[in-house]
Amino acid sequence: MIYFFTSLFFSFLTTLLLVRYHHIHSHISHDHELDGPQKFHNEPVPRIGGIGIFVGLVTFLIFSAYRKHPSVQDILFLTLSSGFAFGAGLLEDFIKCVPPFKRLLFTALSAIVAFYLVSGATVNRLDLGWLDILFTISIFSCLFTAVSVAGIANSINIIDGFNGLSSVVVCTMLLSIAYVAFVVGDTFVLSTSLALIGAILGFFIWNYPSGYIFLGDGGAYLIGFFVAELAVILVGRHATVSAWYPALLFMYPMIETLFSMYRRWLKRKPASEPDGVHLHSLLYRRMIRWVVGYQHISIERRNAMTSPYLWLLSSMAVAPATIFFESTFILISFCILFAVSYIWIYRRIIRFNSPSWLNWLYLSHHDDAEK
Repeated sequence: MIYFFTSLFFSFLTTLLLVRYHHIHSHISHDHELDGPQKFHNEPVPRIGGIGIFVGLVTFLIFSAYRKHPSVQDILFLTLSSGFAFGAGLLEDFIKCVPPFKRLLFTALSAIVAFYLVSGATVNRLDLGWLDILFTISIFSCLFTAVSVAGIANSINIIDGFNGLSSVVVCTMLLSIAYVAFVVGDTFVLSTSLALIGAILGFFIWNYPSGYIFLGDGGAYLIGFFVAELAVILVGRHATVSAWYPALLFMYPMIETLFSMYRRWLKRKPASEPDGVHLHSLLYRRMIRWVVGYQHISIERRNAMTSPYLWLLSSMAVAPATIFFESTFILISFCILFAVSYIWIYRRIIRFNSPSWLNWLYLSHHDDAEK
């Protein structure tokens, strides 16, 4: 736990300084665009929260070297590998003109570097019989790993639409990974997961509920890369962990991304174009903003009230993934069940006919907020 508290403290301190002296860097770090399909704040906010998380991870690296962690080399190489993903995202946060394709490309490059430097950082099977033969071909395994990691990191960036949303979703995934790593005895994955949770929470304190600082593309791609790599490493190193464990673990952000691409395809629009009808956007517009109204609660409060719904939705995939991480058949079954449930909820909400249990959750949350 020492790694958790160390990364938490330095992430918290760094983010505090970024918030306290935001006026110094506001001209390059703030999100000044307040209009758009994915904008849910009413004043400019710094979007460089990823810096605090990265500082927390670097502190973890230094401290692990000082304490002679048995996997300090892998920790070093994984941190160095993340630089391409984090750097491309952070550059977008500053200059705001780095295309999504280039960010994806650099994240894939990070995964390729990790493939060759970090032990077990490779997708080496799908647990689907003869298809696994393809993964004996190194170039195929490398490319599949790069595309998978980049896709997951991008999906974390896509769900980063409200205060605390992606932060808590990733933390629950990391708790699952830490538990599985503990069960199979992987100290590297366990230590890194706990350190990353600490680094994210150091940022989260300043992000939720008031949104003093945003995660930004740099932060989203950074934590997305790390959580994807840790899941890949678990499967790559331990045959008892099903290859479908990461699939169910990341089911919420992945299906959000795939469903968004499908909607863009139906409308004959580029997949990279901002999408204003993600599930989290619909929850905000159709349940939070529409039901509460504009006068009763500030936009910041409405923003924060949206995230818990998606935390719950994500946990419906994370929980069974954690419990059944060894059973391929059960994991695939839950993947299908989650996909069907997501589409059902989405269709109900877009038709202004949200499920009764979501309405009950909303009313309970709203009553607590008013008290």
